[in-house]
Amino acid sequence: MACYFCSQNTKEIDFKDTDTLKKFISAGAKIKGKKHTAICAKHQRKLSNAIKRAREMALISYLP
Repeated sequence: MACYFCSQNTKEIDFKDTDTLKKFISAGAKIKGKKHTAICAKHQRKLSNAIKRAREMALISYLP
């Protein structure tokens, strides 16, 4: 199973794209691990930073 972002040829993960980011957040508002999402390590790090930035800017809530 290929990485979602590698298959989309995504260079940067935008924190303003909340629809994409919400796919990788659990029902308890936690960031899903790379074993569950099948994302490579490089994109997992970028994804977690983008989710944290979106939470800081109040685009995604901290709580469910």
